[in-house]
Amino acid sequence: MKARYCIVGLLLIGLTSCNIGPAPINYGSDGCHYCSMTIVDKQHAAQFVTQKGKAFKFDATECMMNYLREIDKTTVSLFLVNDYDAPGELINATEATYLISKNIPSPMGEFLTAFKSREVAERVHAANQGVLLSWAELQDRFKE
Repeated sequence: MKARYCIVGLLLIGLTSCNIGPAPINYGSDGCHYCSMTIVDKQHAAQFVTQKGKAFKFDATECMMNYLREIDKTTVSLFLVNDYDAPGELINATEATYLISKNIPSPMGEFLTAFKSREVAERVHAANQGVLLSWAELQDRFKE
């Protein structure tokens, strides 16, 4: 009887320990997985989560994009970026609109910013110029 409870308990632990979701970013103390800088900018941080539930945190979207060149992207379950218009809020990177504008600095100097809303991205683009990109276009830009 005790063995049955042990087996059930181990199964429950196994099923709940692989949570595939974002991990909180501790701004000011977590380090970037790519460049090791401390993550402080709530408008430009990024994260991806593997299919096994391991979260990789980055101080800027460009660090995440550069790191993705080094791994098998099919192992990634979630791609997340901070919404420039809602600092600290992680959004689905594959649905975001990106702006590269020399008028909006990002931590690693790529001037790359993500927006949840295409409308907001277009408004910020109109005021700051630059280039608007989709997720697919951003991936193409960071291939090499």
